[in-house]
Amino acid sequence: MNTPRLKLFVFAVILLTATCLIYFWMVNKNSQRMTARQKIIKAIYPVFVGFQRIFGADPKIKTNVGLVQPIQSLYLLKTAAPHGNMIDFGQFRGKKILLVNTASDCGYTPQYEDLQKLHELYSDKLIIIGFPANDFKEQEKGTDEEIALFCKANFGVSFPLAEKSSVVDGPLQNKIFEWLTHKNENGWTDQQPVWNFSKWLVNENGILTHYFGPSVSPLGADIVEAILH
Repeated sequence: MNTPRLKLFVFAVILLTATCLIYFWMVNKNSQRMTARQKIIKAIYPVFVGFQRIFGADPKIKTNVGLVQPIQSLYLLKTAAPHGNMIDFGQFRGKKILLVNTASDCGYTPQYEDLQKLHELYSDKLIIIGFPANDFKEQEKGTDEEIALFCKANFGVSFPLAEKSSVVDGPLQNKIFEWLTHKNENGWTDQQPVWNFSKWLVNENGILTHYFGPSVSPLGADIVEAILH
């Protein structure tokens, strides 16, 4: 490589490095209680999503086309929340409910920000509840208090978070996820969470209408359309 080309190459590398460092700083300048890994995830998430769109990643969307009625009512169930509180699903009659299994150390963790925006946009017709879980690659090791502080400080989360629990099939599975993932309860599907940030939508009448895989953006057209119709 001759000298002019070498200089040009070195300049390009320096410029690219400086640009990446500035971008990383801007994305994380207000980050709190984040590990280095979490900061990197937050920075690269838009690129990660872009690659999925370009290469056509399967979004894994299921729809209860026939609006099959549940065998057991979700409105009769409750789930534990931090500080000894309970979330009573009977209070959500007449609103749609989006239920998401969440984690603080996952490639999809930045979806917390989009979930919060969704909550702010449609709070008149939609309830969002996060279910922190450590089921996938131990990506949620924090306590309930640590999880709440992390979500509030970094993503402004104000929608309800349930107590940390297990969401996968088994004797310790959260009762709400038992309902969501067993056809003999919800009447429609046995779809289990495939990873953190899987999403289920229940309509105003307590019918499970949609399953959205982790790669489906909370602000994407598929979820927004399902909320508005």
